[in-house]
Amino acid sequence: MFLIANKNNDLLCNEQIKNSQVLVIGPNGEQLGVKQIKDALTIANYAGLDLVLINPNSNPGVCKIMDYNKYKYEKAKKQKEAFKKQKASNMELKEYRLSPVIDIGDFNTKVTNASKYLEKGHKVRLCVRFRGRQLAHPDLGVDVLNKFADSVKDIAVVEQKAKLEGKNMTMLLAPNK
Repeated sequence: MFLIANKNNDLLCNEQIKNSQVLVIGPNGEQLGVKQIKDALTIANYAGLDLVLINPNSNPGVCKIMDYNKYKYEKAKKQKEAFKKQKASNMELKEYRLSPVIDIGDFNTKVTNASKYLEKGHKVRLCVRFRGRQLAHPDLGVDVLNKFADSVKDIAVVEQKAKLEGKNMTMLLAPNK
């Protein structure tokens, strides 16, 4: 079986190996010792498997007798699984900007949209922006944020309490587990 290695970190296999001597590891993990490349290829062919150069940097290079296509398949499967786990851990964060003097209709619309987003399993950041003299009454912003949190308390919990940062007050909501 002759395989051509791609540039995407594939390992050298069978006739692609240019080393004159290699340390051979058997299909069950046993060390077969340092062998000439021709002898190692003969052993691999006799077993019906491929000779794969695992570590080309060592002296002599380390080769393993294995089914290379199966190895590539398992590697791709592991990468796909790792990507799924990474994607699940990277929950999206949606930000909703509110005002300390928000009207009830606007407020209800934002609660509805945020609750849909929370039901999907994502987090929501609420931000109240103060303008001008509104900054003298941060308690109005806290009231708006607490009212919002109470509106979605059946599907979300407060992960970070309301805190004032400059002219913005933020609160973080996370979905219930």
